[in-house]
Amino acid sequence: MNILGIGSRIKHSEFGLGVVTNVTSKHYWVTFIESGLETIDVDSEFEIIEAVEDEVDSVSFYEVEKTLKNLLQKWSDVSQIVPIADKWKGGKLIMEPGTPTQNKEVPIDTFFNKIIMVRDRLRVMEQKINASNLENSEKIELQQYITRCYGSLTTFNVLFKSTNDYFVGEKTK
Repeated sequence: MNILGIGSRIKHSEFGLGVVTNVTSKHYWVTFIESGLETIDVDSEFEIIEAVEDEVDSVSFYEVEKTLKNLLQKWSDVSQIVPIADKWKGGKLIMEPGTPTQNKEVPIDTFFNKIIMVRDRLRVMEQKINASNLENSEKIELQQYITRCYGSLTTFNVLFKSTNDYFVGEKTK
């Protein structure tokens, strides 16, 4: 079965004459003279009046999304979505000063997202250090600082839904 390209003209038993205006792996979007835009299956019954070769690669939205996620994870400090523990959803962080002034309230989701950004940036820094031309001893020294940063952030592990996302510092020997 050949996939028709955009611009192909067809005659459908129910909708009449139309022009293919978009193509997916499973459907044609056809603008019919009588009934306007309709979506039909690529394997449905219709007469081809004029076929235009499909010059566009048909790619599903899922494939595009997957590729984009992979690119973003590889080339930026964006990572997978990390869920907050259910009990904290919609909560707020209240910072109460030691002197009689107004409290500061922050949605926990906002605070959690900032913690995740710090973690993601530490991971990118770690990757850049490992890929750098530094001496191995310098890489190890910088890696130890990053590990200590992770250790300082273990307090916030209570916010994570999954233990797989926890911060882990230096392991005791």
